[in-house]
Amino acid sequence: MEFGDITIEDKLGEEYTKHKIFAELTTYSDFYESLSFSIMNWMSQGTKSFINLDTYAISSIKGTINSISQILRKGRINDAYALIRKYYDSTYINIYSNLYLQDNFSIDNFIVKQIDNWRNGTETIPEFRVISKYIKESETLMPITNLLKKDDRLKKIRDRCNDNTHYNFFHNMLLNDNEIHNPNRIKYLDVISYDIESLFIQHFAYLFYSNDHFFMSSDYSDSMDIGITPEEDSQYWVAPFIQKIFTELIVKKRPDIGKEIKDNTKMHLK
Repeated sequence: MEFGDITIEDKLGEEYTKHKIFAELTTYSDFYESLSFSIMNWMSQGTKSFINLDTYAISSIKGTINSISQILRKGRINDAYALIRKYYDSTYINIYSNLYLQDNFSIDNFIVKQIDNWRNGTETIPEFRVISKYIKESETLMPITNLLKKDDRLKKIRDRCNDNTHYNFFHNMLLNDNEIHNPNRIKYLDVISYDIESLFIQHFAYLFYSNDHFFMSSDYSDSMDIGITPEEDSQYWVAPFIQKIFTELIVKKRPDIGKEIKDNTKMHLK
């Protein structure tokens, strides 16, 4: 975008265009891309899908992350928050669909109609409040939920998303005008960095706490594919890209959550 002869970089300043949020969003996008590919061959039990539903859900989430980055680069902070709310919702839907399938799939209920009907377009997913309640009341996820409830950061993030989506305050509207001088623009990027980081940690914690096989590296399946005996315990090896984000983000920013995940998995997390 240009303002006559003035570029977006000139208008917003290098402090804005070089803000850490952009590198962080690239990290999240790369993570979701790797995860989407690595879990492709895990079947979604309870549906008629041949490909893991999470593969598509995760690749869609990656797209939302990329869109947030593109919108922020244009200085449209208000629009970015509408997409952050979409990111919030999509991660909850991803967790809910996994959890609901686990809770309801059995030999006597081979196809879980609610999720499979959502997949094939004949039934809508429940509204956010229903999904949120189901997740937060889940005994499976309760240890993670209790840790996430230690403070009210997620509620505040939801409130910020809603304020910007619905223009609850006039200043929310002004955040979408990249030609207005706004001395607090960098502070907003700092808040967005914190918000997306918190949502990413929540998504990671819920997803892997209930699906720790998603941690698995490809070594075991690669050996099986080429007809050689896998190395001992290689089914418990963790994919490098997951170990990296676990060490550098989850353990560093939420050591309590990192410990809970590590203490309750057979996977060889470091």
